[in-house]
Amino acid sequence: MQALMLAAGMGKRLAKYTANNTKCMVSVAGEKLIDRAIESLKIAGIKKFVLVIGYKGENLKKYILENHKGEMEFVFIENKDYATTNNIYSFYLAKDELVKDDTILLESDVIFEKDLIKKMVESKYDNAAAVAKYESWMDGTCVTVDDDHNILSFVEKKNMVATSLDQYYKTVNIYKFTVEFVRDIYLPFLEAYMKAYGMNSYYETTLKVLCMLSDHKLKSFYMYDIPWYEIDDAQDLSIANALFSKGLEKYQIITANFGGFWRYSRVKDFCYLVNPYFPQPKLVEKMQNEFPILLTQYPSGENVQNMNAERLFGVDENHILVGNGAAELINALGHITRGSIAVNLPSFNEYVRCFKNCDITPIDNSKNDYAMSIKDIKSAIEKCDYTAIVNPDNPSGFMLDRDEIIDICEFAKQRGKKVIIDESFVDFADGRRRFTLLNNEFIDKYPNVIVIKSISKSYGVPGLRLGLLATSDRELISKIREDMQIWNINSFAEYYLQIYQLFAKDYDKACDCIVNERNRVIEALNKFKSIKVYPSEANYILIDLKDNNSLELAAKLLDNDSILIKDLSTKNYFHHKNFIRIAIRDEKDNNALIEALDKYLK
Repeated sequence: MQALMLAAGMGKRLAKYTANNTKCMVSVAGEKLIDRAIESLKIAGIKKFVLVIGYKGENLKKYILENHKGEMEFVFIENKDYATTNNIYSFYLAKDELVKDDTILLESDVIFEKDLIKKMVESKYDNAAAVAKYESWMDGTCVTVDDDHNILSFVEKKNMVATSLDQYYKTVNIYKFTVEFVRDIYLPFLEAYMKAYGMNSYYETTLKVLCMLSDHKLKSFYMYDIPWYEIDDAQDLSIANALFSKGLEKYQIITANFGGFWRYSRVKDFCYLVNPYFPQPKLVEKMQNEFPILLTQYPSGENVQNMNAERLFGVDENHILVGNGAAELINALGHITRGSIAVNLPSFNEYVRCFKNCDITPIDNSKNDYAMSIKDIKSAIEKCDYTAIVNPDNPSGFMLDRDEIIDICEFAKQRGKKVIIDESFVDFADGRRRFTLLNNEFIDKYPNVIVIKSISKSYGVPGLRLGLLATSDRELISKIREDMQIWNINSFAEYYLQIYQLFAKDYDKACDCIVNERNRVIEALNKFKSIKVYPSEANYILIDLKDNNSLELAAKLLDNDSILIKDLSTKNYFHHKNFIRIAIRDEKDNNALIEALDKYLK
């Protein structure tokens, strides 16, 4: 068995990373792709490595001979026309070597687990393509397969049927071919294709024709959970770095992205806070049906969005604003606010970061074991122009009851002070404690109060970016409007607001599901005697790990179990303490987290 790598391409989409070298010289997680590939071949017992080189080929050749001399036989074939041809021609240039032995074919921009080649060599299939179940982030050619693992067709992404995506498998661009297959079937077809259509095409095009015309028996070698990634551009490189890094470095790379975790398909996200029980399939289907219109049409302006919000939440349209997530509204409010603001800390950092024109007065909840103190809040109100309260609190999950919040608002009103109440998580409170300030009666009575709510978190649509701000202080709301774009909400978010009421009962049930599941998880976690689990009225739980290192645990869970949690050791008021926050997901995922924690907690 020998190996062939097609490494002649210029890798233009990688821009600065391939300015002076070909793609396989790019480093991922501290290791060059070519070094990783050679190590994989050695693990598989392969002694001969054929490389078709072109762009910056001499650099690659020199590097290999200087760093891997004697490890195996290297054969270099030059594609002088690399700038005007594609990999079908590079493959053809290697024809004399391909007919000497069975071959593992791999492309230069794919990273994979190092034992993959060994597994393919040892597989029972003579001719096979490594394939992975199709996922939305994948680009390039896909295949369809039958129950016997035979590849039935090669399909370009643009020709995939949207309603049948679960039937497709993505080619990983690693193949196993016998001499007989290459000599007697593949090369004759490839030569004929090149004569008819030229050299600026892909070798997979020939495989596509073969699937249609012959009983070739090309099998699919399923990747299952074997990590891999195709690196076409800078974002791909960033993702690959995260996937193949280890320990603390991996955790820091992924968390630094602040989302986009759908790119890491195996990662269970217990870090970001979202409702796993809503929206339900019927709502999603209704939005999918309108996708072409929503994609190609402008959304309405802010006045229509505010009318939608009035219909949903019962607050006069002149007293409510819809934002591109609560974060946009907090930022807009912070931009116009002057004076001093008291903030319960630790809390959602936007209430500190966005109020750059204010003096920040912290209300230190850590002194009260991370519970909010009404006495401390009232003391802060006496001193400051504004006071921000996230209720339930983030990250503790501690919640003030409605009567307590009303008492605080009345106290502030009597002193001419403003209060910001963020009720983004209040819908996850136990049904007996669940309440909202989003109603005309409260908003009209307390013009000194600004209510903020994230729709993204509780309503399970963080990708739509929706949030609300309500106050009867018309001067304040007018100033905020001046700072916002007229089209700050896209058509998908607007349509969601329009149809939500049809599914309001489903939402209430979903919030009840969160309550039940949260209580079950807390009960299970309380069985770990080495930690302290805080009671919560939100869709997350604060945990004091005590003698267990929180950052080490977060890195281990991500590395070994593909579970992402929130380490709080670097957050203000948690310094030198081992606290984590975990989101509530569905029962299956929560059980996986509890099982994983059982391996690591002392």
